[in-house]
This record gives sequence, structure tokens and C-alpha cells, in this order.
Amino acid sequence: MMSDMNVNQVLMQMRVMAAQAKGVADVSAVESKSGADFSAMLVKSIDAVNDTQQASGDLKKRFELGDQSVDMVDVAIASEKAKIAFTAMSEVRNKLVKAYQDVMSMPV
Repeated sequence: MMSDMNVNQVLMQMRVMAAQAKGVADVSAVESKSGADFSAMLVKSIDAVNDTQQASGDLKKRFELGDQSVDMVDVAIASEKAKIAFTAMSEVRNKLVKAYQDVMSMPV
């Protein structure tokens, strides 16, 4: 069974990931913020991952088309960032699904 502490840790991790994806330098300000709307935060996190993937795809396409301003290293870094963001989002989703299953299997 997932405790409130674990749920709060997952929520905090999602806030930090969203802040990092947006380029917020002071993550501690995000950590101290409480009472955030969960669904809005989840949508923002998913949008941030999607934006990262879109940016990676755009860089890749520009490199393939021969854009001289795009370096192969930038393409590789953007691709890895997108991969890591998607993996992290998938792990958070898995933890949320597990928490939901734990709550639903609790006796009333």
C-alpha cells in the first residue's frame, strides 16, 4: 500500500520535473509550493515532455535536411533529453497506476 508520504514524494518529483523542463533555475521554489492542482500539474508535465520530444524531432529534421546551424551533438543531446523525459514520465505514470490499484484493492 502506498502511503501519503510516497504520494507526496511522487507529486514533488513531478513538480521538479516540470520546473526543470521549463528551465526554472530555482527548483526549491517549486518544492515549497503546495496546494497545486493535480490535474493541471499532470497536464503541464505531459505537455513539457511532448514539447521536449517535438523540439528533438525538429532538430533531427533540420539536421537531416542539411541545416548548417544544427550540430550533431545538439541533436544527440536533445534526443537523449526527450528519451529521459519520456522514461521519467512513464515511471511516474506507473507509480500512479500502482497507487490507484492499491487504493482500489483496499477493503472498505
